[in-house]
Amino acid sequence: MPASEPHPVEHNKWAVLGLLGVAQLMVVLDATIVNIALPSAQNDLGFSTDSRQWVVTAYALAFGSLLLVGGKLGDLFGRKWTFVGGLIGFSVASVLGGLAPSFEVLVLARALQGVFGALLAPSALGLLTITFADSPDRPKAFGIFAAVATAGASVGLILGGALTDALDWRWCFYVNLVIAIPAALLAVRLIANDAHPQRPRIDWLGAALACSGLFLIVFGFSEAERNSWEATTTIASLVAGVFLLVGFVTWQRRFATPLLPLHIVWHRSRGGAYLSIVIAASAMFAVFLFLTFFMQQNLDYSPLKTGVGFLPMTAVIFVMAPTIQTRLLPRFGVKPLVMTGMTLGLLSMLLFFSRLEPDSTYAGTLLPGLVMIGFGMPCVFAPSFATATLGVDRYDAGVASAMVNTSQQVGGAVGTAILSTIFTHAASDYAATHDRTASLAADAAVHGYTASFTFAAVLFGIGLVLATIVLPRRIAPAGAPQTPPSPAVAGEPA
Repeated sequence: MPASEPHPVEHNKWAVLGLLGVAQLMVVLDATIVNIALPSAQNDLGFSTDSRQWVVTAYALAFGSLLLVGGKLGDLFGRKWTFVGGLIGFSVASVLGGLAPSFEVLVLARALQGVFGALLAPSALGLLTITFADSPDRPKAFGIFAAVATAGASVGLILGGALTDALDWRWCFYVNLVIAIPAALLAVRLIANDAHPQRPRIDWLGAALACSGLFLIVFGFSEAERNSWEATTTIASLVAGVFLLVGFVTWQRRFATPLLPLHIVWHRSRGGAYLSIVIAASAMFAVFLFLTFFMQQNLDYSPLKTGVGFLPMTAVIFVMAPTIQTRLLPRFGVKPLVMTGMTLGLLSMLLFFSRLEPDSTYAGTLLPGLVMIGFGMPCVFAPSFATATLGVDRYDAGVASAMVNTSQQVGGAVGTAILSTIFTHAASDYAATHDRTASLAADAAVHGYTASFTFAAVLFGIGLVLATIVLPRRIAPAGAPQTPPSPAVAGEPA
């Protein structure tokens, strides 16, 4: 197998985009599709409620901790083969999950999905970066890809609800075969391999520090959600994770061929994009997590109807993301768009905070906020996805893409832990200080939701301030040379 193959002909680039979008959708929706099926899986396999969170956490731990390594392997050996290998491995893990006879096998399958997802996701975005590197269609391609990546979580809710209601929870795993196997066959034909011609030595120490540090950070926040912030495992994991990541950064400054070249993240445009993704992903979990509970517990929606309830937001995202990339980003630049998205996110959280009541209706309270989020999140994610990989050398595209997924994953873990903790404390405090009535449980839950939405509004406010300070107004045009900046200009606008 040669190290590099010719680039795909021009007319294939849109077919490649479609293939990459489908693969990215599978990875993103898998983070939420299983959530809808969890109650049914619990009844079938008989595991406890305390253990249930490991079905979600196993995927997050493996995926979040291995993304940088997955991206670097694609840079060194060729993203075509890491992409195909990720698809095949994800298929095998999905079959194992669908056939799982016990809780332990189910958790193992989810961890394996995370491992191969960490190989697949950065390869997809890296391939997109290379395929449209010098093309005037780059903004449109990244807009479509950002729409898929942003709306995929809500698509997972709809698909998970439909499969669980109509068939069985195991089909939430089997459905990946319908996506992954055809995608792998098409990838062999459509995608050209582009491996590093010199194949430098792998930074194994950097890989170990990055993987263990990210693992402990994600695990620490998961423990905070499951136990408490004061728990020994929470504190020890977070402190050790930060220590290892500091060691990772220190080592990257010294190693000749680092796992993560620091100019990728120190660059003002790309660094601002990663920060924006982390903050927006953290706050967005308030929408998916708590509105899902509200629709099922207060509005008595079925899993399928709950997923459909997010459809207006999903539709707006799919329409807005390409429009932002192709029309608004060239005209207004990165900073105004991200600031607009953070502002709309802030306003939507305040809307939920001020209007959500135990007897609130979907059309009167939830729909306006969901539509506002649908307009706001593409303003954050679409420019950030494009900016986060712009200007990097083609042999660093995989690790730069991995940083995008790492930002999403770490942001989601942080947001889930913090917002869940706020909800739990607010709801329990409300229940302890109010009279026992028939509606106390519902009132306490809604009080917890509104407290979480308040903190999510604060997160969006922080994102607005950081976007104002860090992000440059404009980024380089699509046809700009794809070379890394020199150290002298690494902090300047792209």
